Amino acid sequence: MNFEDLFVLVIEPSRVQRSIITNHLKSFSIEDIEEFSTAEEALAFMQTQKPDLVVSSMHLPDMTGTDVVAKMREDESLSGVTFMLISSETHHRYLEPIRQSGAIALLPKPFDRDDMEAALQSILLYLSDQTVEEEGVFDDRFEDLNILVVDDSRMSRKYVTRILTSIGIHNITEAEDGSQGLDRLHEGRYDMVISDYNMPNLDGREMVERIRQDTEQGSVPVVMITSEENKQLLAAIQKAGVTALCSKPLSYEFAKDIIARLVLEQH
Repeated sequence: MNFEDLFVLVIEPSRVQRSIITNHLKSFSIEDIEEFSTAEEALAFMQTQKPDLVVSSMHLPDMTGTDVVAKMREDESLSGVTFMLISSETHHRYLEPIRQSGAIALLPKPFDRDDMEAALQSILLYLSDQTVEEEGVFDDRFEDLNILVVDDSRMSRKYVTRILTSIGIHNITEAEDGSQGLDRLHEGRYDMVISDYNMPNLDGREMVERIRQDTEQGSVPVVMITSEENKQLLAAIQKAGVTALCSKPLSYEFAKDIIARLVLEQH
């Protein structure tokens, strides 16, 4: 799959902003683009023709970008469609649900061409691997791996699981918080743990400390996914023994690369 094969749906109430976004997309030879100014119109259209990618702003006349991606994830026919948010919004209250829901990229307004290209490359890799997986031909290096996904957000767990499945990983166990994650580690063996940081009962940092000190799998690679920006907290997470720290939303390209480096190279 190449850029020109993508079918993109753009939701943006501003005609000027829609033009900017579509012109950027066309600069990558993407011509199959449908434009909408409201979310309801776009969601109705998606029921008749499923896009490869939805590009949306945050504040729409009838709902927010967060509402759009939530409705997509609740609809089985649209749950696997990639979603990119382009917004000048910086408030945590708006952006955190987008990160949790499995947006494949968040771009600022204004964004530059390099930002768009990096996001599109990641989307293309995801879609290409997903197509290969659906055809029953995948990278067999990953098929025997056992991965534990720990996150209190069901939507976020579903997104990470979808990424792992597209890579070719099918032995995936889920846990709803750090405490349940530790229970899973006592019950079985895993090649990697992918965890959120902010969770009830036992957060990601505390879970990592317990993994390193109190389990028989003290050396298991732990990838922590967080939207946290506090440098002191991030330093504390790293000190706890996390193997890799990455920001939400989890990049598909990063996920595939880090699993290959941290797990496969040790086998």
